[in-house]
Amino acid sequence: MSRAPRDTPLGLVRAEPTAPYTFTFDGRPLPAHPGQTLAAALWAAGVMSWRTTRDGGAPRGAFCGIGTCYDCLATVNGRPNRRACLIPVRPGDSVTTQEGTGHDGTR
Repeated sequence: MSRAPRDTPLGLVRAEPTAPYTFTFDGRPLPAHPGQTLAAALWAAGVMSWRTTRDGGAPRGAFCGIGTCYDCLATVNGRPNRRACLIPVRPGDSVTTQEGTGHDGTR
């Protein structure tokens, strides 16, 4: 892999990123980079919403980006209520839109 030009952020820190990998969101394969949070990978893929509210089903995604507001909850590998802005996405993760509380039959 060639080194990034020195006048770019990657070049300034002498970063040599490794190859991206894939995860799925609602069955659709998406790319992610090592160290990227789930929210960042979803944003980069153009996904702005990955949860619906309990009351009314309004779409939600990342809001604060630091894990305090809980708007970014997603279901990851079958586990609901994962804060997408805090957890790193891993190769092969299966992410689905979280409906309401994320528990079947309850809103």
